[in-house]
Amino acid sequence: MKVVTLTDLPEEGVSHDPQLLKKVMIRGGEVPHVKQFARLWMAPGDVAHAHAHAAEYEIVFVESGEGIVRVNGRRIRIAEGTCVIFELRETHEITNPGPGDLVLIYFQVIA
Repeated sequence: MKVVTLTDLPEEGVSHDPQLLKKVMIRGGEVPHVKQFARLWMAPGDVAHAHAHAAEYEIVFVESGEGIVRVNGRRIRIAEGTCVIFELRETHEITNPGPGDLVLIYFQVIA
């Protein structure tokens, strides 16, 4: 058994946008098929710039706040309670236009 508490975890930068801070609860190799399970906090104006994953799906759940997702050029508003699944090689970007914080819980699942 593994028990993780957010308050005990260090913050670290997201690989494609190191200024965005996350807390990783599960890392690759700890659970089969899971590359990462993390909580990401985005201040107003923050952007997780466009990127894609060749070998994993990404599942994002909006814990709180509102934002905008761009997927292959399509723009979608997201808000608390929204779940988005990014497919393999699907280019995606998440923006917090403000005025409040955007908090995301996300999984990366190996295909």
